[in-house]
Amino acid sequence: MATAPAADQRRLLDVQDADLRAQQLRHKRDTLPQNAQLEELAARRADLHEERIARNAEVGDLRRAVQKAEDDVQAVRARKDRDQQRLDSGSGSAKDLQALQSELEVLGRRLSALEDVEIEAMEQVESAEAALASATEQAEALDAQVAQVTEERDAQVREIDGELVTVHDERGTAARDLDAGLLALYDKLREQHGGVGAAALLGGTCQGCHMSLNAGDLAAILDAPADRVVRCEECGRILVRGA
Repeated sequence: MATAPAADQRRLLDVQDADLRAQQLRHKRDTLPQNAQLEELAARRADLHEERIARNAEVGDLRRAVQKAEDDVQAVRARKDRDQQRLDSGSGSAKDLQALQSELEVLGRRLSALEDVEIEAMEQVESAEAALASATEQAEALDAQVAQVTEERDAQVREIDGELVTVHDERGTAARDLDAGLLALYDKLREQHGGVGAAALLGGTCQGCHMSLNAGDLAAILDAPADRVVRCEECGRILVRGA
């Protein structure tokens, strides 16, 4: 049966208290609401990034379509103007002039259709550019929100880390010159039992598992020498008497 000075066993509860507070602080740091917010914002940012890529590609395609429509309109208009000049000059045979007149009518209809295509393409570009601008504006607003939440999170982390330093120092003070075997057993049990390796025995109840000891076990523990390291029969943690 392991032994350790009774005073060391009682000080072990101070070590346990510091370890629990450190564990709680680390959990608090890991589960800050800002962490979940940043994950959500990152997902939204990724979606917006994909949307902006798609919108940008769409705008590029539509601008090229507008340019093609403009080129087509200019080409037909130039040909129509040349034919009109030839017709107005009256040079050529009656048959040639009649053919020019017919071609001008065809070119007029063709020009009208191409201008409609040009107008439609320009309207599509305008709509696509508005959608791209909206996505860009949303992305910028999202970036600002990410920056704000990150700043809030970092401030909380700095505060918690400061508390952890204090708790770490308190733990070091409590564990200084503590019986090495007792501390090693405690650390081993703490790893096995969710961060709690030692607990006070109060009113016949283990404060680690909150189970009441039966009369026989309780009597044996209370009658044991003060330097004997006793453990809870239910959970196996170190039981500290006289805490």
